[in-house]
Amino acid sequence: MKIVVDDCIPYIQGQIEKIADEVVYRPGAEFSDTDVIDADALVIRTRTKCNRTLLEGSRVKLIATATIGMDHIDLDYCAKAGIKVTNAAGCNVQSVVQYLRSTLYLLTLVKGIDFKGKTFGVIGAGHVGSAVARLAAEEFGFQVLLNDPPRAHNEGEEGFVSLETLLAQSDVISCHTLLTSDGQWPSFHLLDCFAFTQMTKKPILINSSRGEVIETQALKSAIEQGVLSEVILDVWEHEPVIDQALMHQCFLATPHIAGYSADGKVNGTTMSLNAITSFFHLQIPDGGWTIHAPSPSNPIIYASSRMDAALQYYNPFRDHIALTENPSNFEYLRGHYPLRREGIGYKTYFNKL
Repeated sequence: MKIVVDDCIPYIQGQIEKIADEVVYRPGAEFSDTDVIDADALVIRTRTKCNRTLLEGSRVKLIATATIGMDHIDLDYCAKAGIKVTNAAGCNVQSVVQYLRSTLYLLTLVKGIDFKGKTFGVIGAGHVGSAVARLAAEEFGFQVLLNDPPRAHNEGEEGFVSLETLLAQSDVISCHTLLTSDGQWPSFHLLDCFAFTQMTKKPILINSSRGEVIETQALKSAIEQGVLSEVILDVWEHEPVIDQALMHQCFLATPHIAGYSADGKVNGTTMSLNAITSFFHLQIPDGGWTIHAPSPSNPIIYASSRMDAALQYYNPFRDHIALTENPSNFEYLRGHYPLRREGIGYKTYFNKL
């Protein structure tokens, strides 16, 4: 069995060779029809566009993406071609939660904002959005509004609000929806010029879902018109070539790494390996996969508060500075992301006052 693997997927080398006869590593954006023509499976990230052009005539039977989103895959074509597609749903939930936690604490620290009693709007209440909603309510004292039309349709309207209500009532708006361009509830350019006119509370806007959920020119106009108080963007239209003027208007601008903790990467890689063994009816190696997130250089944290601990675990200004100093390095910063552990990777001692 031959498998072609994105060479930036972490911790997979030395593991996938246990179940494959041949493994070829390629940069994700450079997969070609020649690379995959005789491959049985692909393990990819968002940078590999899996469509008819890449796949037609190949013997690929499985595409395992080590990501939650699947907008980089032509699912209709794959279904017609008999190609199974799996994702790593939920793999980076706690990583994105960590990103949001540290971001909110930075807003508290730098801007002096007290979030208790304010309203936090979550657009897209799937694995990640639901976890972010719990963070907002339990750790920061927000009132939380959820907008998720597919869930509201399937589960009933109770517990969900319309997008119009969320935009009008939220002090913070955080996007966690999948990117879709068709169907009953497309999310492409969900936040456009009209959406920004509905934001009456000058909210903080955070996007860690997909860049195309927000229309760039509409966002820039909203910033210039004072519609928003702060903007935090981890995802961008036209990645890796991003709008640098918009980047400089953000409180935080990061290179699509909210879900990039080492812990989340371990989860995504493990889920992709399990998808391969399940689909091809292979035996998981004795003892399982030997994939572990590396220990941080300073695994012991002494903190004066929960905020202090969170920002010692991860301070997103590190990634903001790296991107804003050299935005042309966007793709390199993603592909060579430095080790970042979640709180479970540390032993934390809180100083007694």
